[in-house]
Amino acid sequence: MPLWHVYHPRDTYSPEQKQRMAADITGIYTRFGLPEFYVMTLFHEIGADAFHVGTRPTQNAVRIVVEHIARHTEEPDLRRRTREALAAVLAPHTTERGLYCEFHIDETPRDLWMMDGISPPPTGSEAEQLWARENRPLPY
Repeated sequence: MPLWHVYHPRDTYSPEQKQRMAADITGIYTRFGLPEFYVMTLFHEIGADAFHVGTRPTQNAVRIVVEHIARHTEEPDLRRRTREALAAVLAPHTTERGLYCEFHIDETPRDLWMMDGISPPPTGSEAEQLWARENRPLPY
């Protein structure tokens, strides 16, 4: 599961902008066969007096924490391409709007993950493909 935490000052994103950003983020993963329901995007609005870059409060910064669980990348070139792909998807929602944007990716061990009490099926398996088609976890 990719879990995205998007920390931003209040009123940075309208509900429609959040929907578009979540759709763009989800598209990153569904293009590679992950079920749509694996992707969660949480928007955290931070008050003007509670968002600081260094010692200064800011109204134009976005900080994103991405947790990858379903897939991990060990190969350096693939890690670089992943970083660059995420930055490209984020740009219309951040830097192209004049917002400072910083993100990082954590990789959580897959064997520490469950949905509805079910461990996820193996990568690329028929069960995972079924989950993608049905867009929900199913016993396998």
